[in-house]
Amino acid sequence: MEEIFQNGNYQREANANMTAMETRKEDCLLDHMEISIVEAEKRANRALNLREFYTVYLIETKVTDPDFKNALTRISSLWRRYTEFELLRAYLEISYPYIVLPPLPEKKVLYAWQKVTTDTFDPDFVDRRRAGLENFLIRVASHPILSRDEHFMGFLQQTDGWRESVKETGYLQIAESKLKALSVAVRLRKPDKRFETIKNYGIELQNNLCNLLRVRARLVEKQHSLYKLHANYGRVFSEWSAIEKGIGDELQKSGHYLDSLAATIDTTLEEEELIADQLKEWLFGASALQAVVRRREALQLAKDEAHDALTTAFEQKDKVMQGKTGLMSRLFGSVDTEEVRELKILQLEQRIAQHDETVKQMDEDLKSFSIKAMMDIDRFQHQKIVDLKETLAAYCVLQFKLARKGLQAWQHIKGCLESIP
Repeated sequence: MEEIFQNGNYQREANANMTAMETRKEDCLLDHMEISIVEAEKRANRALNLREFYTVYLIETKVTDPDFKNALTRISSLWRRYTEFELLRAYLEISYPYIVLPPLPEKKVLYAWQKVTTDTFDPDFVDRRRAGLENFLIRVASHPILSRDEHFMGFLQQTDGWRESVKETGYLQIAESKLKALSVAVRLRKPDKRFETIKNYGIELQNNLCNLLRVRARLVEKQHSLYKLHANYGRVFSEWSAIEKGIGDELQKSGHYLDSLAATIDTTLEEEELIADQLKEWLFGASALQAVVRRREALQLAKDEAHDALTTAFEQKDKVMQGKTGLMSRLFGSVDTEEVRELKILQLEQRIAQHDETVKQMDEDLKSFSIKAMMDIDRFQHQKIVDLKETLAAYCVLQFKLARKGLQAWQHIKGCLESIP
């Protein structure tokens, strides 16, 4: 991805902004505060006649830096619903469109190839979602820009009125207009090659992680079946030991080791699902990366349309100055008088000035967005490499431990059988 930064002014500005971000890293909220989601609880919505249930999560925060000057309470705890997490992320996405936002964990299981329960109130699913929501908060709190947002800090500690304070920002109206713009297929006349590269990379990253998780799921299914078959070995050895006098003890011990081997897979696969969740975070992160590119494309499209409007205004002015207002006027001889033509020219000049100002503003907005987006994409890339390195290494260690347990079990079985007199 480094090649997308090799571009003159953008390179210098991106480097300057990245340096500024690095100097602000110590100022992110997570450096001054501990954030955790310690508990989940199932509740009933008593306001409805129907018994509707939902899950709430207990967020606990603790300011650890005594010199941290902020209005935050030193120690706080409050309950939040998943829908409030969705509201927070939607608000952040509109307020900071150039940032690759951390994803939320799934509200329900989206992928059929993932071997987990689809019951959203199942304790295991709720706990995994609790961990995912905590990770989301930590990701936001470690971001040098997002962590300073007043509504994010309010989310952590504002017990009453938080929803209303977010809605008062008017983000919903902005979101509706943004969604309409993003829903239109964008075909830019001169797409920025850097962002085209990023968009294609995001698609490929998403595909590769999706395929990786699919392969892992197939492997898990076969691995689980294989290990559980060893329990059949164990049962056969135990039954066999009952009819053998000279070798019964050794066969029975071997059967116990085979039962133990069959049981090791359950714990391993539970740990592996946590690793899969970490990979899924970056699968969803690839979608967030593409979303930033789409928002930039919408900005460029708006700028192109404004430029087209400016060009059209210039063309109309030229026609008026030539006294050619249109085909109908020429056919019927209804040519404008000099006074009318001067008035039209004046109006068109005013329109041209407005369009010109709009184009300049949109051009500045687009450049600013591009610089900020490239800076945050670089941050995303750096964090992705660090995390995936750790996650994939953890997967290797887990497989190594499983193989070592299997080797130890077979060594014990070999010792038992060799000790037969």
